[in-house]
Amino acid sequence: MKILLELSYIGTGFAGYQVQPGRETVQSALQDAIERIYGVRYAVKGCSRTDAGVHALRYYATFDTDKDIPTDRLPFALNSVIDRRISVISAVEVPEDFHVRHDVREKEYEYLIRLSRIPDPFLVDRAWQFPKPLPADGISRMRQAAKAFIGRHDFSGFMANGSDVADTVRNVTRLDIIEDGELLRIRIAADGFLYNMVRIIVGTLIDTALGKIEPSDMSDIIASCDRSRAGMTAPSEGLYLRSVTFLR
Repeated sequence: MKILLELSYIGTGFAGYQVQPGRETVQSALQDAIERIYGVRYAVKGCSRTDAGVHALRYYATFDTDKDIPTDRLPFALNSVIDRRISVISAVEVPEDFHVRHDVREKEYEYLIRLSRIPDPFLVDRAWQFPKPLPADGISRMRQAAKAFIGRHDFSGFMANGSDVADTVRNVTRLDIIEDGELLRIRIAADGFLYNMVRIIVGTLIDTALGKIEPSDMSDIIASCDRSRAGMTAPSEGLYLRSVTFLR
C-alpha cells in the first residue's frame, strides 16, 4: 500500500528536504522515524525540494509498505520518535499510481518579512528581519509590480544560476502582498516553481519598493529572461511552503 503523510516542519538547522550525505535533512529524519516504527528503511518521496532553512506549514510525502499499521494511529507513532522540528499531521492510504510531485496541481508559498529595526527573538530564523524602513509608497510600488507576475511566463530570469531545468515556463495564479502589523506577508501560488524563484521574486519586489526597479519595467524584466535584470535573492528563513493542492 502507498501511504501519504501530511507534515509541518521548521526548516532551521536542516540542510533542506532532500537527503544529503553527512547532513541533517527533513527526508532523512522522516525516513529514520518510519524505520523505527516499521523496522524497515523505506524510500520516502516528497512533494517539493525545499532549501536549507525553508519551512513548511503543509508538506506531503509518500512511501510504500506491505505492513498493515492503521493509518489513524501512524501520526501518533511517528510523532513519538521523529525530530521535534517535524510534526506528522495525518496519514492516509492513496492509490498505487498516486505521485506526490507529478499529481500536484498548485503550490502556494508565503514569505514573511519583518519591517522593524528591533529584532523579535521569536521570529529569529522564521522571517526576514528587514531593518531598513521602506519608503512611504514602497508597498504600493510592490503591488503594482506584482501584477506583472500573474499568468503564464518563462521565469528563467527568476531562477538561480546553475539549475538544469529544461522547462522554465510556470503559471502564477496569485501574488498577494498583505500588511500584518510589522509583518509583510507575500503569498504566491503557481502550478510549480523554479529553483529560488519565490525568493528572487520577493527580493525583486523589495528592490522595487526601495526604488531600484520601476514597477512599470517588471513585465519587460520577466520577458527578458535575464537574471541580472531581476533583484536580489531574499534569504531562505522567511520562506514557507503554505499549501499544496493535488489533481485528485
